[in-house]
Amino acid sequence: MLVIGSHVSYGKNQLLGCAKQAIAYGANTFMFYTGAPQNTIRTQVNKYLTIEAYKLMKENNILADKIICHAPYIINLANNIFPDKYEFSMKFLRTEIDRCNLLKVKYLIIHPGSAVKHEKDIALNNIINALNKVLKPEDDITILLETMAGKGTEIGINIEELKIILDGVLLKAKIGFCLDTCHLNDSGINISKIDDYLNKFDSIIGLNKIKCIHINDSKNEIGFKKDRHANIGYGMIGFDNLINIIYHDKLKHIPKILETPHIEEKPPYKYEIEMIKNKKFNPNLMEDIIIEKINNY
Repeated sequence: MLVIGSHVSYGKNQLLGCAKQAIAYGANTFMFYTGAPQNTIRTQVNKYLTIEAYKLMKENNILADKIICHAPYIINLANNIFPDKYEFSMKFLRTEIDRCNLLKVKYLIIHPGSAVKHEKDIALNNIINALNKVLKPEDDITILLETMAGKGTEIGINIEELKIILDGVLLKAKIGFCLDTCHLNDSGINISKIDDYLNKFDSIIGLNKIKCIHINDSKNEIGFKKDRHANIGYGMIGFDNLINIIYHDKLKHIPKILETPHIEEKPPYKYEIEMIKNKKFNPNLMEDIIIEKINNY
């Protein structure tokens, strides 16, 4: 079964607004931030909106157990040069976990973090230490560490680093991983040979630990370490290579989430999901979205 969705906006209608957007895009799952990715401003979870959201999801075949929350980028578990900032990252991650519990969301994605001035081994130990302090046995959630592009001093740019983190975390059942196709490409992985990567991941970690895949094309050639997303089929990875991942037998039950750039300030997800469902590239994506924008003006 194809499990496909996109990033949606949480906003004032919270999870209910997310569900409505996903339905409008033709999706059966979605990913959201509980506030802006760049800050810590958060509103109290509205129980009524959450109940109404789950009713709407059930009526429209949204897979409630596959929806994803993404933690803000400001969380950095890899660096503890400034202890107060490190402590803040741990506390805010704990807050996000608690919010996910209230929203009944089972998956929370985080970027492993950036080493900044630390050596990688120290940064990896900082991440392990933070996760061991933050996670609780009673948490009904899986933290998904995202594969990174290698920009700056990012941690989590290869399978070996992810394995080190997993090995060090005590509550291993609460740790999973989110692949990002743009990040993989930019870190040096040839997406046209995805089976080689999956076989390696399976031998080192296990494919059962992959719980989400961000589907993004890339504006960069392999190994550029820039992390610049492109619309599906409009980048260096290409439509056919992305379709191969989306429909891969070993990945078919895993939620696929689009994070592609807006076009003319409009989300392209309805059109990209349609392309994916039809397995047919739309060379007129830009024009179709511009026409829709004019018609709705």
